[in-house]
Amino acid sequence: MFNDIGPLELVTIVVLAVLVFGPDKLPKMIQDVTRTIRKIREFSESAKQDIRSELGPEFKDFEFEDLNPKTFIRKQLGNDDLGLKEIRNGFDLKKEMAEITDSVHGRETESPSSSSPSGPVDMTKRPEKTEPGERPPFDADAT
Repeated sequence: MFNDIGPLELVTIVVLAVLVFGPDKLPKMIQDVTRTIRKIREFSESAKQDIRSELGPEFKDFEFEDLNPKTFIRKQLGNDDLGLKEIRNGFDLKKEMAEITDSVHGRETESPSSSSPSGPVDMTKRPEKTEPGERPPFDADAT
């Protein structure tokens, strides 16, 4: 619960508690706080047990921590049913970016990639020649 509190912060909290509540009321305050925390934990555990019993035997391995979106996604992506590790390992970002940069600048790449067998892609936009009085073509990327 208090994993990130260092010794200096703990001493500061104790000194402030002694100053605020006084040395004679401090033990009773600590007992009240610990009793309240214990009751909250017991209430939480009983609510979890009630929910598990209501869900039935098909959800016997259900964990409430799985409801956290980060944990859920990490658990779903952790198993390799979808083959995501192969996709992740097969993608070389530096190579792809170098190929795109070379294509934009009109340079030839050293090795042609398997994704574009027809050679480098010309990414410069050149206006099409239109006859006088003809409307220019509609450009969906420009709007």
